[in-house]
Amino acid sequence: MQTINYKPGLEGVIAVETAISFLDSEKEKIVIRGQDLIELSKQKSYLDVAYLLLEGNLPSPVEKAAFEQQLKENYDVPKEVIDVLKILPKKTHPMDAQRTAISMLGGFDEQIDDRSVAANKKRAIELLGKLPSITVNSYRVLQNQDPIQPRADLSYSANFLYMITGKVPTAIEEEIFDRLLLLYIEHEMPNSTFSARVIASTQSDIYGALTGAVASLKGNLHGGANEAVMYMLNDVNNAQSFVNLLKDKLNKKEKIMGFGHRVYMKKMDPRALIMKEALHQLCQQTGDYSLYEKCEAGEKLMEQEKGLFPNLDYYAAPVYWMLGIPIPLYTPIFFSSRTAGLCAHVIEQHEHNRIFRPRVKYIGKPY
Repeated sequence: MQTINYKPGLEGVIAVETAISFLDSEKEKIVIRGQDLIELSKQKSYLDVAYLLLEGNLPSPVEKAAFEQQLKENYDVPKEVIDVLKILPKKTHPMDAQRTAISMLGGFDEQIDDRSVAANKKRAIELLGKLPSITVNSYRVLQNQDPIQPRADLSYSANFLYMITGKVPTAIEEEIFDRLLLLYIEHEMPNSTFSARVIASTQSDIYGALTGAVASLKGNLHGGANEAVMYMLNDVNNAQSFVNLLKDKLNKKEKIMGFGHRVYMKKMDPRALIMKEALHQLCQQTGDYSLYEKCEAGEKLMEQEKGLFPNLDYYAAPVYWMLGIPIPLYTPIFFSSRTAGLCAHVIEQHEHNRIFRPRVKYIGKPY
């Protein structure tokens, strides 16, 4: 007779030991290599934290400049990858195109069987360099648009946003987009990170691990939630109509995306609070506060009715929108920003590996 302690969804189950990150719900901190992510978001850039994840320490100005230069040297994507993207069915979701492109990159790695830390860090830098082009051009070719070339004269985040919108971002747009990338960069052990580590635990390569992570992140219970939030916001014209929409969904017992989190159950996701402030900043720039008003009204209703608080996706979605980013790109951008964290986890898994092999609780026919 089995005496296994079963936890649906592995809730609360400790799966790995890691020095990368930790969600401390008691202290309300997201810890990245011993640093508070929220404090980092106020003082540092996306590349600072990407470097921290891969190297274990924050970079000096010289190290950061060298790191960014390495990324820029890896901006170009093989022509064959773009050619394959062009023959995908036009109804392909950009996440599926992104997944295909990342998988293809493995074929260009002549040292693909090398699992050393040095080799994996080199791959991580190459992937981080190529992800903006892969992400944006995966979408563009599906829209029958010509691929857009990266601009090495812009910062990493400014170039990424430029490739999406086709215009050089303002200082405030660059700052907010960079902060958005930073806030999505790493979050302990969500489904996509766990998927990447499970795949890596078989000694599969980093491209395979990230390909699996893309597939995981595509689901609307994980990365796809930000897209769902924006579609809801666009369904109505004002705050009261948004409240009515949410009430109708609650009455029908439908799941409302952008609220609730396995870890942040008593307060708002601290990352969401920063994006709420960013949304207000962007609204100030245009003088149109309708999105902010809708979001705030929905936030108050969900707290009153369900005791639920916004997660990052809830306020990230309208920020994406205000930056001029097409909705189908929301989750691919999320994945692009998370690549630094995912690569750090794959490196750690390969360095201290034990293959994952859980058991089941059998509820089938007697035997």
